[in-house]
Amino acid sequence: MRAFKAHLRGLSPYPYARVEAPIKLDQNESPFDLPHALKEEALRRMARLPWNRYPEIHAEGLRRRLAALWDWPEEGVVLSPGSNLLILALAVAAERVLDLSPSFPHYAHAARVAGTPYRAVPLGEGFALDLEGLLSAFTGGVFFLPNPHAPTGVLFPREALWALAERAREAGGLLVVDEAYREFSGTDFSPLGRENPHVALLRTFSKAFSLGGIRAGYLLASPEVAGAVREVLPPFAFPAHTGAILEVVLENPGYAEEVAAYVRLERDRVYGRLSQHPLWRPYPSRTNFLLVRTPDAEGAHAHLLRQGILVRRQDRYPGLEGCIRVTIGLGEEMEAFLRAAFAMAYA
Repeated sequence: MRAFKAHLRGLSPYPYARVEAPIKLDQNESPFDLPHALKEEALRRMARLPWNRYPEIHAEGLRRRLAALWDWPEEGVVLSPGSNLLILALAVAAERVLDLSPSFPHYAHAARVAGTPYRAVPLGEGFALDLEGLLSAFTGGVFFLPNPHAPTGVLFPREALWALAERAREAGGLLVVDEAYREFSGTDFSPLGRENPHVALLRTFSKAFSLGGIRAGYLLASPEVAGAVREVLPPFAFPAHTGAILEVVLENPGYAEEVAAYVRLERDRVYGRLSQHPLWRPYPSRTNFLLVRTPDAEGAHAHLLRQGILVRRQDRYPGLEGCIRVTIGLGEEMEAFLRAAFAMAYA
């Protein structure tokens, strides 16, 4: 087949293979579904929609809601079916992409699909930012910086982000702070974006808002940046039924705050218990997951799966040898995980 661009030949697929298990702790999803009453209201609103008509071209109604919520210029808000599509749009528009290593794999995948030059700067000891190396490497283009960071769970210091934002201004580049896990860290970097047009924020409804299956995310950026991203995205891309669901969610944000509060408490409890493991080492986290270093990630993954518990191997990434990643689930699910983890230690 010679119909496609040469750089797409032999491109590796996104690194995920679905596996079924009774206890699913592999995708950083919310352990709770959307509350039933909110589902019912969303369904009522969906039923009233004219399904034969196209939705708004760029989800203008929801853009106004989010702009008011975050005190943001309406023209600087972009909605999309999942923040992954926004990452792809940014990678397509970018002159080059800068990343961390290890990091969320979709940044690299999106750059390769787009054919955009890509570079990753390794994290330092203890998963710290190599700020000097990043300031040197950030000479323009788009820098994707997840904070809190996936897959380590680290929250990078505010001072480092402000330094990188100033570097973005100097170089004419764009610092994209991916805040997918912000509800679990209690952080908000919108003040940085308001004062610096070379900073954009990525956010998602997949985590604390319990809408992973709905696919909805948004970008807060300068009107110039948002306009470029909208030009890359197809028109009418945000489905009307997704908009109806988000209207209900934005009118009832309290449940997401409860989800985040639960996850923070359970995460810290599980971290404390797992810290007593004789062989496994959990890392402190500000997200809804724990990164755990084991003597053998393949063996740990297989042992847990035999107990009906699915976690995510991370040992294929630089600096994460032996690591697995465990999403924080329901209390009984985490107890099952802890029993299985300690059973392996003393087998």
